[in-house]
Amino acid sequence: MAQVPQKDITDVLHIKGKHATQQNKKLNFALFPAIGYTLQTKLAAIIASNVAFYTYPGDSLSKLSTITSSIAYTQNNQIVLPIQNNIWTKGDKYNITGDWRISKYPQATYGLGGNSSIDNEDLIHYSFARVYQTVLRKVSNNFYAGLGYNLDYHWGIHEDGFDDGKVSDFAKYGPATKTVSSGVSLNLLYDGRENSINPSSGTYANIVLRNNYKFLGSDDNWQSLLVDVRKYIRFPGHSNNILAFWTYDWLTLSGNPPYLDLPSTAWDTYTNVGRGYIQGRFRSRLLLYLESEYRYGITRNGLLGGVVFINGQSLSEWPGDYQFKYIQPAAGFGLRVKLNKTSKTNIDIDYGFGAQGSNGLFINIAEVF
Repeated sequence: MAQVPQKDITDVLHIKGKHATQQNKKLNFALFPAIGYTLQTKLAAIIASNVAFYTYPGDSLSKLSTITSSIAYTQNNQIVLPIQNNIWTKGDKYNITGDWRISKYPQATYGLGGNSSIDNEDLIHYSFARVYQTVLRKVSNNFYAGLGYNLDYHWGIHEDGFDDGKVSDFAKYGPATKTVSSGVSLNLLYDGRENSINPSSGTYANIVLRNNYKFLGSDDNWQSLLVDVRKYIRFPGHSNNILAFWTYDWLTLSGNPPYLDLPSTAWDTYTNVGRGYIQGRFRSRLLLYLESEYRYGITRNGLLGGVVFINGQSLSEWPGDYQFKYIQPAAGFGLRVKLNKTSKTNIDIDYGFGAQGSNGLFINIAEVF
């Protein structure tokens, strides 16, 4: 069967004399202005961008580097500016990753534990700055080890509380108008993917042991462990369809993180854990997460694709013995539109359904995981 030329939005819009992307040998740049809607933001005006490149274009051994950013203003009066980077040096000797963001972010929380009620909504107002930066060095093949610095700074924190005077879990846990978590991390990484934007095969595993210390400016000493593992399989083997698996386990090992730094739904780097639920829907000291997604083509030219997904999250009970007693499931479907055929960047438009009537629209640039 003859191979069909691949197309993206650039090719489609070229008919009208407009270009949505810029491509050359060194950089593949995608810019996407939009009006979006998510559970945590309601309507949002968004400008999102993605830059994919090889640090040394002539080096065929290097992995694809990416920088992703966006700026959004939302109906909930939120301002969000994240910048994430994943840079590979020549020959993949070093991997430099970062998650930088600043935001003004009033957000609903629903209490602590693995089965909080969706009716238990408590709006917390705050501004937030994050600086995560890690440098890893190749140990062998696709295996890396390194150190990082992690800062989470919240200020102007206050809650609306409940009209009936009930004390919120935020107040019970230990309210504060400002919190600082500052620490160093030990990082182990295995990355066998050929393209982190849209993997078609391989395995990814990242383990981060974070240690926060008062002498680095943290309010308290506390420790957490993050385990992020992903696997991609062509299915069927002769096709371009992908069966993908993801587990994301976020555990507090010791100490007491600030309420807003506790493991929580969709507070991973790209806010993707728990599609089907609003960000911050579940929160506690321990979080376990598992997701599977099937990605398939709709058009032979690669312009359109689809996904179906299912996931489940379990958070420890609070207060008490921190046991896992509940699993909160979600499932959904989505459309993929090729934004840049060279870097294989997609616009992701998903609709997810969770428990207690939770449902909503989720939009991303690049695959969810």
